[in-house]
Amino acid sequence: MLQRVLVCLAAGLVLTCGSGISVAAPGLLDAINEVRARGCGGKPGVRTPLRANRKLDSAAHRISRGQDLTAALDAAGYKALHSTSLYLSQPGGNEDIARKLAERSCTALSDAEVREIGIEQRGGSTWIVIAAPFAAPALADANRVSAGVLALANEARAHPRRCGRKQFAAAPPLRLAPKLSEAARAHARDMARHSRLAHEGSDGSTPAQRATRAGYVWRRVGENVAAGPITPEEVMAGWLASPGHCENLMDPRFTEMGIAYTVDATSAAGVYWAQVFATPR
Repeated sequence: MLQRVLVCLAAGLVLTCGSGISVAAPGLLDAINEVRARGCGGKPGVRTPLRANRKLDSAAHRISRGQDLTAALDAAGYKALHSTSLYLSQPGGNEDIARKLAERSCTALSDAEVREIGIEQRGGSTWIVIAAPFAAPALADANRVSAGVLALANEARAHPRRCGRKQFAAAPPLRLAPKLSEAARAHARDMARHSRLAHEGSDGSTPAQRATRAGYVWRRVGENVAAGPITPEEVMAGWLASPGHCENLMDPRFTEMGIAYTVDATSAAGVYWAQVFATPR
């Protein structure tokens, strides 16, 4: 089973007032966006300004209380493609803080995907979290994605390949079977609903049982699952790199395939995939 880590760690920042309520210094976000627009470290500026996000404010607050970035984002309910946090202990003006953010986290600040920010300030210290919010634009068109995964699978099968310790000869191309895709779709939705990556359904069902439920009459059934990848290329690369998944892909006994995924930003991984292989009876 393949999982993708959605959050990348890097570095964070915040200041708080004596009342216990964290309030970012007025103008700090403007100062950071000015630096972002100018560019840093030889990287071009980004015209799209960072926007404040309350969940990231919460994450910054949690980091200021000792949580690490991953735990803070999870607790705040924020899903990021990647994120960075920065901590500054010495007092300074907004321009100084923005300049230090650019010096220490220029790559993240210059990333156009990074669009949101959270700030916590307290007692002369500043914690900042900037993040690229979770998104999967490459998965907007399900028909295109299905065709893309099928093409990638057949490209892989067109050449001899080693899957772990097993060597496979080239295999005939697979056909896309709507009923298998229906079975895959039901399982992808079930995994996303329960934030659980497994071949067993939440009702205890097996891949073969789900294929039967979808009306597919089979002689042999196999399944690949994945959580996290946000493009057809990424999920296929992960499956081919995993011996068991690779064996399913290269098995010449399978002649048909179904593919489906569910994008759910409220789930643990964000995207869940199911690929069902079968030989019809």
